[in-house]
Amino acid sequence: MPLEASSLLSACFEDFGYAKSGYTNLTGIDYSPSAIQLSEKVREKERMSDIKLKVEDFLAPSDELSGFEICIDKGTFDAISLNPDNALGKRKQYVRSLCSVLKPEGFFLITSCNWTKEELLNEFREGFEILEELPTPKFCFGGRIGNSVTALVFQRKKVRPSILDKLD
Repeated sequence: MPLEASSLLSACFEDFGYAKSGYTNLTGIDYSPSAIQLSEKVREKERMSDIKLKVEDFLAPSDELSGFEICIDKGTFDAISLNPDNALGKRKQYVRSLCSVLKPEGFFLITSCNWTKEELLNEFREGFEILEELPTPKFCFGGRIGNSVTALVFQRKKVRPSILDKLD
């Protein structure tokens, strides 16, 4: 993926690994103002002033949070999934929000310690297709091999015009 691709980091905290890897068009969001304040301090210390940071709730993104080529999630979906208040509804809202912030055919990278590949494929079946499973550490227990973390790359499906759009 091009280093200048517009990229959204959900729940950015103070992770600037992507910027250190050469990505130049990064926007980090978090619903917590204190997390953004901490990220701002790290950004200043690391001299990475070109990273944009915003207080935003990913489940209710503002209109200006759109048109990203890449969205990277390293824990937001996991945290939302663990919410005891309507977790299923919030997971569905997450997918809707993801569709609204990504361009058609944009990329979604997710790292999860709570979901298997098969479960994530099911969660993101509407609107996304799997491109790749990234290698993660494996473990063996009881003769079976598994992963403690799942990392997948999805692509947002191209939006097809609806028959209803043609009726206007």
